[in-house]
Amino acid sequence: MTTRTSLQKSLGIGLTLGVTLLWLLGVTASGLVAQHEMNEVFDSALEETAQRILPLAVTDILNRENGTGNQTAPAMKDHDEYLTYLVRDPKGNLLLQSHDADPRVFGTLPREGFSNTATHRIYGASAVSDTLYIEVAEPLAHRREAALEAGLALLMPLVFLVPISLLGVWWIVRLSLRKVVEFQQSIESRGAGDLSPVAEDRLPKEFEPIAVAVNRLLERLHRALDTERSFTANSAHELRTPLATALAKVQRLKTQVQSNQLKNNVAEIEDALRSLSMLSGKLLELAKAEGGGAISQNQHNLVPILAMIVADFEGQVPGRIILSLPEGEVNSFLDPDAFAILVRNLIENALKHGSHNQSVEVSLADDGTLRVCNGGKVVPPEQLALLRNRFARSNTDATGSGLGLAIADAIAKGAGMTLHLRSPATGRQDGFEAELVAR
Repeated sequence: MTTRTSLQKSLGIGLTLGVTLLWLLGVTASGLVAQHEMNEVFDSALEETAQRILPLAVTDILNRENGTGNQTAPAMKDHDEYLTYLVRDPKGNLLLQSHDADPRVFGTLPREGFSNTATHRIYGASAVSDTLYIEVAEPLAHRREAALEAGLALLMPLVFLVPISLLGVWWIVRLSLRKVVEFQQSIESRGAGDLSPVAEDRLPKEFEPIAVAVNRLLERLHRALDTERSFTANSAHELRTPLATALAKVQRLKTQVQSNQLKNNVAEIEDALRSLSMLSGKLLELAKAEGGGAISQNQHNLVPILAMIVADFEGQVPGRIILSLPEGEVNSFLDPDAFAILVRNLIENALKHGSHNQSVEVSLADDGTLRVCNGGKVVPPEQLALLRNRFARSNTDATGSGLGLAIADAIAKGAGMTLHLRSPATGRQDGFEAELVAR
């Protein structure tokens, strides 16, 4: 099972994630460079501090030998010392220290140059012919804190840039695919019977082949439908004419023969020709229904068409049909000829197979729902499911070809509508109901 996603959504999310990933990589690289540069600055500060303090420490120690000076350098006021120092002799004896220095941080013996412990970065220098050593220590936690703050400063803009980039990318993608969306909407909004070419101008180059292929397909489909409709019309004329001629000749022959046996034989031929004429007509209607001509280019009012068809049946079965029509128009893209064929088949089916002492109810609602209901025996569910098939008939003594409901169902499907068959009819204990509704 495949999951279809929107192209705009995929591009928007993909580009935003790509930009975010690139920004994170850039922040990481910038953070590493910044950390390296900060380490160099901090090391330079350690070295500069040692070189500045060492002359002062030597003076202080020499003054102490003369009876003046303190071992601990005084502080002007309480403050956090990031840099602490010790002044020792070559044997490690403490001579001077900053007020907040911890001797345990430093090694046993003084060393020159840079060195690291588990917690501090230390720089050592010597003076007075390597008789005095100064070591300045800086906590590594201070450096990590500075690097973390610098990294957060670089990451903070992402909080604002990610939503802005998402909106920006989505807007650019939507603007770029605007013509594609219009192309999609133009195809979706057209009716099923609209086979005119789709507009392919101003489409992005990547989508032009799709529009060209769609137009070629529509052109081939239009030619095929025109050919089929032409064949259906010509076939109807060519079949009906010889059948009508043969039937007329048989009827004339029937009046000329004297023998009763021969008259019965001629009557059987007449009935066979009538059945063949009716069957050919139904087959041509089925061919038209399945030929894709159920939708027209323009809307038509279905009310007068239904009224005219019912009026034709009134001449054959006076008083058997109860017609209910809406007060206003019911406009639909359903082809008028296809609608007429559908209605005739539903009414014929109701008159033939329904109870002859009950009326056939025909109604058309404001929303275009057509309902044809007749009385009679209930059709079993297993037979009801087969009535849409060609030449399928329920258990009945009435004559017929078994194509009426198949024709109506084919027209409904071609028009994008649904034909519901129910037995018993809605609100009744018996009968049969056919209801045509829009999807």
